[in-house]
Amino acid sequence: MLQISPRDSLGGEPLSPGDETHFWRVTRHGDLDCFTATFRKHIFPPHTHETYVVGVTLDGIHSYMHKGVRVRCEAGNICFINPDEVHDGAPDSYGYSYRMTYPSPDFLTSLLHEATGRPVGAPKFSQPGVRDPELAQMFCDAHQALESNTEPLFADEKLLAFYLTAIERYGGGLPSIIAAGRESDAVARTKDYLIAHMAEATDFQELARHVGLSAWHLIRVFRKATGLTPHAWLVDRRVHQARELLRAGESPSHIAVQCGFADQAHLTRSFKARLGVTPGQYKALLN
Repeated sequence: MLQISPRDSLGGEPLSPGDETHFWRVTRHGDLDCFTATFRKHIFPPHTHETYVVGVTLDGIHSYMHKGVRVRCEAGNICFINPDEVHDGAPDSYGYSYRMTYPSPDFLTSLLHEATGRPVGAPKFSQPGVRDPELAQMFCDAHQALESNTEPLFADEKLLAFYLTAIERYGGGLPSIIAAGRESDAVARTKDYLIAHMAEATDFQELARHVGLSAWHLIRVFRKATGLTPHAWLVDRRVHQARELLRAGESPSHIAVQCGFADQAHLTRSFKARLGVTPGQYKALLN
Protein backbone atom coordinates (compact mmCIF):
# COMPACT_ATOMS: atom_id res chain seq x y z
CA MET A 1 0.00 0.00 0.00
CA LEU A 2 1.58 3.28 -1.14
CA GLN A 3 1.45 6.23 1.25
CA ILE A 4 1.71 9.86 0.09
CA SER A 5 2.24 12.87 2.33
CA PRO A 6 -0.54 15.40 3.02
CA ARG A 7 1.38 18.15 1.19
CA ASP A 8 1.71 15.97 -1.93
CA SER A 9 -1.99 15.11 -1.86
CA LEU A 10 -2.89 18.73 -2.56
CA GLY A 11 -0.36 19.20 -5.31
CA GLY A 12 2.31 20.55 -2.98
CA GLU A 13 0.18 23.35 -1.51
CA PRO A 14 0.47 23.86 2.26
CA LEU A 15 -2.61 23.08 4.32
CA SER A 16 -4.61 25.76 6.11
CA PRO A 17 -4.89 25.56 9.92
CA GLY A 18 -7.46 22.93 10.86
CA ASP A 19 -7.13 21.07 7.53
CA GLU A 20 -5.91 17.47 7.58
CA THR A 21 -5.41 14.96 4.76
CA HIS A 22 -4.25 11.39 4.32
CA PHE A 23 -3.77 9.77 0.91
CA TRP A 24 -2.90 6.16 0.09
CA ARG A 25 -3.10 3.78 -2.85
CA VAL A 26 -4.32 0.16 -2.87
CA THR A 27 -2.40 -1.55 -5.66
CA ARG A 28 -4.42 -4.79 -5.63
CA HIS A 29 -7.54 -2.87 -6.71
CA GLY A 30 -6.20 -1.33 -9.90
CA ASP A 31 -4.08 1.26 -8.04
CA LEU A 32 -7.18 2.57 -6.28
CA ASP A 33 -6.52 6.00 -4.76
CA CYS A 34 -8.04 6.56 -1.31
CA PHE A 35 -8.31 9.82 0.59
CA THR A 36 -9.45 11.03 3.99
CA ALA A 37 -9.63 14.74 4.72
CA THR A 38 -10.95 17.50 6.91
CA PHE A 39 -11.22 20.90 5.23
CA ARG A 40 -12.11 24.08 7.10
CA LYS A 41 -10.89 26.62 4.54
CA HIS A 42 -9.42 24.86 1.50
CA ILE A 43 -11.28 25.53 -1.78
CA PHE A 44 -10.81 23.31 -4.83
CA PRO A 45 -11.07 25.21 -8.15
CA PRO A 46 -13.13 23.72 -11.00
CA HIS A 47 -11.36 20.57 -12.16
CA THR A 48 -11.90 17.05 -13.49
CA HIS A 49 -10.64 13.55 -12.77
CA GLU A 50 -9.90 10.73 -15.19
CA THR A 51 -11.41 8.47 -12.53
CA TYR A 52 -14.71 8.39 -10.68
CA VAL A 53 -15.00 10.29 -7.40
CA VAL A 54 -16.94 8.19 -4.89
CA GLY A 55 -17.07 8.80 -1.16
CA VAL A 56 -19.02 9.72 1.95
CA THR A 57 -19.18 12.96 3.93
CA LEU A 58 -18.56 12.19 7.61
CA ASP A 59 -19.16 15.59 9.19
CA GLY A 60 -20.30 19.04 8.08
CA ILE A 61 -21.30 19.80 4.50
CA HIS A 62 -19.18 19.16 1.41
CA SER A 63 -20.35 21.72 -1.15
CA TYR A 64 -19.55 21.49 -4.88
CA MET A 65 -20.83 22.74 -8.22
CA HIS A 66 -21.73 19.95 -10.64
CA LYS A 67 -23.25 20.64 -14.06
CA GLY A 68 -24.34 24.08 -12.98
CA VAL A 69 -26.04 22.90 -9.80
CA ARG A 70 -24.78 23.45 -6.26
CA VAL A 71 -24.66 20.11 -4.44
CA ARG A 72 -24.60 20.18 -0.63
CA CYS A 73 -23.39 16.74 0.39
CA GLU A 74 -24.30 16.54 4.06
CA ALA A 75 -22.93 14.15 6.67
CA GLY A 76 -23.92 10.60 5.74
CA ASN A 77 -24.47 11.40 2.06
CA ILE A 78 -22.59 9.69 -0.78
CA CYS A 79 -20.84 11.65 -3.53
CA PHE A 80 -20.80 10.25 -7.09
CA ILE A 81 -18.90 12.12 -9.82
CA ASN A 82 -18.19 10.47 -13.16
CA PRO A 83 -14.87 10.77 -15.01
CA ASP A 84 -14.25 14.11 -16.79
CA GLU A 85 -17.19 15.87 -15.08
CA VAL A 86 -16.21 19.37 -13.97
CA HIS A 87 -16.68 20.10 -10.27
CA ASP A 88 -15.15 22.23 -7.54
CA GLY A 89 -15.21 21.83 -3.76
CA ALA A 90 -15.57 24.11 -0.78
CA PRO A 91 -16.48 24.05 2.91
CA ASP A 92 -20.05 25.00 3.74
CA SER A 93 -20.40 26.66 7.14
CA TYR A 94 -17.67 25.34 9.48
CA GLY A 95 -16.19 22.84 7.02
CA TYR A 96 -16.44 19.12 6.40
CA SER A 97 -14.70 15.76 6.69
CA TYR A 98 -14.96 12.96 4.17
CA ARG A 99 -13.67 9.60 3.01
CA MET A 100 -13.12 9.31 -0.74
CA THR A 101 -12.05 6.79 -3.40
CA TYR A 102 -11.09 7.33 -7.03
CA PRO A 103 -11.79 4.09 -8.96
CA SER A 104 -10.76 4.03 -12.60
CA PRO A 105 -13.26 3.18 -15.36
CA ASP A 106 -11.18 0.10 -16.17
CA PHE A 107 -11.40 -1.11 -12.58
CA LEU A 108 -15.20 -0.77 -12.33
CA THR A 109 -15.67 -2.26 -15.80
CA SER A 110 -13.51 -5.22 -14.85
CA LEU A 111 -15.41 -5.63 -11.59
CA LEU A 112 -18.74 -5.67 -13.44
CA HIS A 113 -17.42 -8.20 -15.95
CA GLU A 114 -16.23 -10.50 -13.16
CA ALA A 115 -19.48 -10.15 -11.22
CA THR A 116 -21.85 -10.78 -14.12
CA GLY A 117 -19.81 -12.87 -16.52
CA ARG A 118 -20.81 -10.51 -19.31
CA PRO A 119 -18.89 -7.87 -21.28
CA VAL A 120 -20.12 -4.47 -20.10
CA GLY A 121 -19.28 -0.81 -20.51
CA ALA A 122 -18.24 1.60 -17.79
CA PRO A 123 -21.10 2.60 -15.46
CA LYS A 124 -22.44 6.15 -15.29
CA PHE A 125 -23.82 7.47 -12.02
CA SER A 126 -26.99 9.49 -12.47
CA GLN A 127 -26.86 11.61 -9.28
CA PRO A 128 -23.92 13.60 -7.86
CA GLY A 129 -25.08 13.07 -4.28
CA VAL A 130 -27.48 10.60 -2.63
CA ARG A 131 -28.80 9.76 0.83
CA ASP A 132 -28.41 6.02 1.43
CA PRO A 133 -27.40 5.22 5.03
CA GLU A 134 -26.95 1.48 4.45
CA LEU A 135 -24.68 2.00 1.46
CA ALA A 136 -22.78 4.83 3.16
CA GLN A 137 -22.01 2.57 6.13
CA MET A 138 -20.82 -0.16 3.77
CA PHE A 139 -18.45 2.32 2.14
CA CYS A 140 -17.09 3.58 5.47
CA ASP A 141 -16.51 0.02 6.70
CA ALA A 142 -14.57 -0.79 3.53
CA HIS A 143 -12.60 2.47 3.54
CA GLN A 144 -11.57 2.16 7.19
CA ALA A 145 -10.50 -1.44 6.63
CA LEU A 146 -8.44 -0.45 3.58
CA GLU A 147 -6.79 2.28 5.62
CA SER A 148 -5.88 0.06 8.58
CA ASN A 149 -4.75 -2.73 6.21
CA THR A 150 -5.10 -5.35 8.95
CA GLU A 151 -8.04 -7.33 7.51
CA PRO A 152 -7.65 -7.27 3.70
CA LEU A 153 -10.20 -10.06 3.19
CA PHE A 154 -12.85 -8.06 5.06
CA ALA A 155 -11.87 -4.83 3.27
CA ASP A 156 -12.09 -6.45 -0.16
CA GLU A 157 -15.48 -8.04 0.51
CA LYS A 158 -16.93 -4.74 1.68
CA LEU A 159 -15.39 -2.73 -1.16
CA LEU A 160 -16.63 -5.05 -3.92
CA ALA A 161 -20.09 -5.21 -2.35
CA PHE A 162 -20.23 -1.42 -2.07
CA TYR A 163 -19.26 -0.66 -5.67
CA LEU A 164 -21.59 -3.28 -7.14
CA THR A 165 -24.51 -2.19 -4.97
CA ALA A 166 -23.84 1.46 -5.83
CA ILE A 167 -23.82 0.64 -9.54
CA GLU A 168 -26.99 -1.42 -9.17
CA ARG A 169 -28.84 1.44 -7.42
CA TYR A 170 -27.36 4.58 -8.95
CA GLY A 171 -25.07 3.62 -11.84
CA GLY A 172 -27.43 2.21 -14.44
CA GLY A 173 -28.07 -1.17 -12.83
CA LEU A 174 -26.37 -4.53 -13.20
CA PRO A 175 -26.74 -6.83 -16.21
CA SER A 176 -28.36 -10.17 -15.51
CA ILE A 177 -25.91 -12.12 -13.41
CA ILE A 178 -25.08 -15.61 -14.55
CA ALA A 179 -26.44 -17.99 -11.94
CA ALA A 180 -23.81 -19.60 -9.74
CA GLY A 181 -23.50 -23.34 -10.09
CA ARG A 182 -22.84 -25.87 -7.36
CA GLU A 183 -19.11 -25.21 -7.13
CA SER A 184 -18.71 -27.46 -4.08
CA ASP A 185 -15.06 -28.11 -4.91
CA ALA A 186 -14.34 -24.36 -4.97
CA VAL A 187 -16.02 -23.93 -1.58
CA ALA A 188 -14.02 -26.82 -0.11
CA ARG A 189 -10.76 -25.43 -1.51
CA THR A 190 -11.62 -22.00 -0.10
CA LYS A 191 -12.12 -23.48 3.37
CA ASP A 192 -8.88 -25.45 3.15
CA TYR A 193 -6.94 -22.39 2.04
CA LEU A 194 -8.36 -20.14 4.76
CA ILE A 195 -7.62 -22.69 7.49
CA ALA A 196 -4.07 -23.25 6.17
CA HIS A 197 -3.47 -19.48 6.16
CA MET A 198 -5.48 -18.65 9.29
CA ALA A 199 -2.68 -16.63 10.89
CA GLU A 200 -2.02 -14.59 7.73
CA ALA A 201 -3.67 -11.47 6.28
CA THR A 202 -5.08 -12.96 3.06
CA ASP A 203 -6.52 -10.61 0.45
CA PHE A 204 -9.46 -11.58 -1.71
CA GLN A 205 -7.65 -11.51 -5.05
CA GLU A 206 -5.10 -13.99 -3.76
CA LEU A 207 -7.85 -16.28 -2.48
CA ALA A 208 -9.89 -16.05 -5.69
CA ARG A 209 -6.83 -16.86 -7.82
CA HIS A 210 -6.15 -19.95 -5.74
CA VAL A 211 -9.74 -21.15 -6.05
CA GLY A 212 -10.10 -20.26 -9.73
CA LEU A 213 -13.18 -18.05 -9.52
CA SER A 214 -13.68 -14.30 -9.75
CA ALA A 215 -13.80 -12.58 -6.37
CA TRP A 216 -17.49 -11.66 -6.58
CA HIS A 217 -18.49 -15.09 -7.91
CA LEU A 218 -16.61 -16.70 -5.04
CA ILE A 219 -18.44 -14.58 -2.46
CA ARG A 220 -21.83 -15.56 -3.92
CA VAL A 221 -20.98 -19.27 -4.20
CA PHE A 222 -19.47 -19.45 -0.73
CA ARG A 223 -22.33 -17.57 0.93
CA LYS A 224 -24.87 -19.79 -0.81
CA ALA A 225 -23.10 -22.91 0.47
CA THR A 226 -22.29 -21.79 4.02
CA GLY A 227 -24.51 -18.81 4.82
CA LEU A 228 -21.41 -16.67 5.45
CA THR A 229 -18.94 -14.70 3.38
CA PRO A 230 -15.38 -16.09 3.32
CA HIS A 231 -14.21 -13.44 5.78
CA ALA A 232 -17.07 -14.07 8.22
CA TRP A 233 -16.41 -17.82 7.98
CA LEU A 234 -12.69 -17.26 8.64
CA VAL A 235 -13.37 -15.13 11.74
CA ASP A 236 -15.70 -17.88 12.96
CA ARG A 237 -12.95 -20.48 12.54
CA ARG A 238 -10.45 -18.20 14.27
CA VAL A 239 -12.76 -17.89 17.27
CA HIS A 240 -13.25 -21.68 17.35
CA GLN A 241 -9.49 -22.17 17.29
CA ALA A 242 -9.03 -19.54 20.02
CA ARG A 243 -11.52 -21.39 22.21
CA GLU A 244 -9.60 -24.66 21.75
CA LEU A 245 -6.31 -22.96 22.63
CA LEU A 246 -7.87 -21.42 25.75
CA ARG A 247 -8.98 -24.89 26.80
CA ALA A 248 -5.41 -26.06 26.27
CA GLY A 249 -4.16 -23.39 28.68
CA GLU A 250 -2.80 -20.80 26.22
CA SER A 251 -2.95 -17.11 27.16
CA PRO A 252 -5.16 -14.70 25.17
CA SER A 253 -2.16 -12.58 24.14
CA HIS A 254 -0.45 -15.56 22.49
CA ILE A 255 -3.68 -16.83 20.98
CA ALA A 256 -4.37 -13.56 19.14
CA VAL A 257 -1.21 -13.94 17.06
CA GLN A 258 -1.61 -17.67 16.47
CA CYS A 259 -5.16 -17.28 15.20
CA GLY A 260 -4.55 -14.30 12.91
CA PHE A 261 -6.22 -11.52 14.88
CA ALA A 262 -4.71 -8.05 14.52
CA ASP A 263 -4.17 -7.81 18.29
CA GLN A 264 -5.65 -8.98 21.58
CA ALA A 265 -8.39 -6.34 21.44
CA HIS A 266 -9.47 -7.68 18.03
CA LEU A 267 -9.59 -11.20 19.47
CA THR A 268 -11.64 -9.99 22.42
CA ARG A 269 -14.21 -8.19 20.25
CA SER A 270 -14.66 -11.14 17.90
CA PHE A 271 -14.75 -13.71 20.70
CA LYS A 272 -17.30 -11.81 22.80
CA ALA A 273 -19.50 -11.06 19.77
CA ARG A 274 -19.89 -14.79 19.09
CA LEU A 275 -19.74 -16.35 22.57
CA GLY A 276 -21.01 -13.57 24.82
CA VAL A 277 -17.91 -13.55 27.05
CA THR A 278 -14.34 -12.30 26.64
CA PRO A 279 -11.44 -14.78 26.26
CA GLY A 280 -10.34 -13.93 29.81
CA GLN A 281 -13.82 -14.62 31.17
CA TYR A 282 -14.02 -17.86 29.22
CA LYS A 283 -10.63 -18.98 30.53
CA ALA A 284 -11.73 -18.22 34.11
CA LEU A 285 -14.83 -20.39 33.61
CA LEU A 286 -12.58 -23.34 32.77
CA ASN A 287 -10.85 -23.23 36.15
